[in-house]
Amino acid sequence: MTGASSGIGRAIAEALAADGVQVCLTGRNTKRLTDAATRCGAGAIWHAADLADEASTQNLVEFVRETVGRLDILVHSAGIFHMSKSEDAATVDFDQLFHVNTRAPFILTRELLPLLRGSKGQIVFINSSAALHAGPYTGLYAASKSALKSLADSLRIEVNPDEVRVISIFPGRTATPMQAQIHALEGRPYYPDQLIQPADIAAMIIGILRLPRTAQVRDLVLAPTRRTADI
Repeated sequence: MTGASSGIGRAIAEALAADGVQVCLTGRNTKRLTDAATRCGAGAIWHAADLADEASTQNLVEFVRETVGRLDILVHSAGIFHMSKSEDAATVDFDQLFHVNTRAPFILTRELLPLLRGSKGQIVFINSSAALHAGPYTGLYAASKSALKSLADSLRIEVNPDEVRVISIFPGRTATPMQAQIHALEGRPYYPDQLIQPADIAAMIIGILRLPRTAQVRDLVLAPTRRTADI
């Protein structure tokens, strides 16, 4: 799973490990990644990768093929955020957002799909409520997440006949390091206890993954209980 070194990704990794799943974690920060792997137990493995770099992404694919071999669950949780007025947005920011938030999940899914078909596996896209309701100053970010939703929606139709399930999760504001940065950019105080907790999302995903094969959750939208904190 990507984005496993912090935030939502780390919470999902820990929840999967606690549920008896052998997890393979990836992220950019080696120290945080090893710490997360340690919390997931002796069976956890990790591989550092920068999803903004195509060679690094391909190296991750080869690592999974050669080291993991069998793949039952693929979780896309890595993501980056950018905020600016549309008129001030730089093309380089647009490209970077799409490389990490959209292109990398597409490449990883495409390359690892044979393994997932073989295991009748499940693919989880951690998206964002911004994909459904774009706000001011977040057009580039929302566009990258909307594109990710379209990829997941199309993929679901293609692979459901092979008994591969595709789930998209659309969280609102969640207490993560990224959200702390967003609040700082917005110039507003950060109260993480008023937001969705990463463990809340992880618990929902565990329940979805354990559903009988007769059912599939296609889209799950979560929002903080306090409306003032919602996106």
